[in-house]
Amino acid sequence: MPAGRTHDRITLWTLPLAASLGFVLTRNAGLVLILCAGFLFGGLMLGPDLDIHSVHYKRWGVLRWIWLPYRGSMRHRSPLSHAPIIGTALRVVYLGVWLGISSLMAIALCNQIWQMGWTWNQIGEIVGRSIGQHKLAWLMLAIGLELGALSHYVADWLVSGFKRRKTHGWRAFFPAKRRRKRDRYTRSR
Repeated sequence: MPAGRTHDRITLWTLPLAASLGFVLTRNAGLVLILCAGFLFGGLMLGPDLDIHSVHYKRWGVLRWIWLPYRGSMRHRSPLSHAPIIGTALRVVYLGVWLGISSLMAIALCNQIWQMGWTWNQIGEIVGRSIGQHKLAWLMLAIGLELGALSHYVADWLVSGFKRRKTHGWRAFFPAKRRRKRDRYTRSR
């Protein structure tokens, strides 16, 4: 498995590839910029290694404590943390919950101190309208986040596969048929 700095280099070196792909597909510089921001955030800040004490975890600085429950509930390299789409979606939802709680507390505080008069319905309408009016931008952000994390997954899979290849040959890249527990014990006797 590559070290954290290696993952960072892979993310930075594959950024032009993601930007080129985004521009070919959209022909829109603004959407490509959103894709690249998501790619960098997904690869450098919201990576799969937030489930351990890693470079990704340390980058959160004073806010790293928000990832402690996530770290405590995830086994490293589990399908919930290192699977494409599922892992990224889970981290985005987890971060979204923290952002939502913080936003609700900040809005409630602003309403109390400055008598802003914001209602939860108004805020919900604003968020809903933003998502509805900028669907493609939100989609590009999601794709960028997933591609950034995917650069991490692929590096882990390739390095682990090549390490296993030394002992198992080319079979290391293909899923092994798992024998039932009963079969393992009967064959060894």
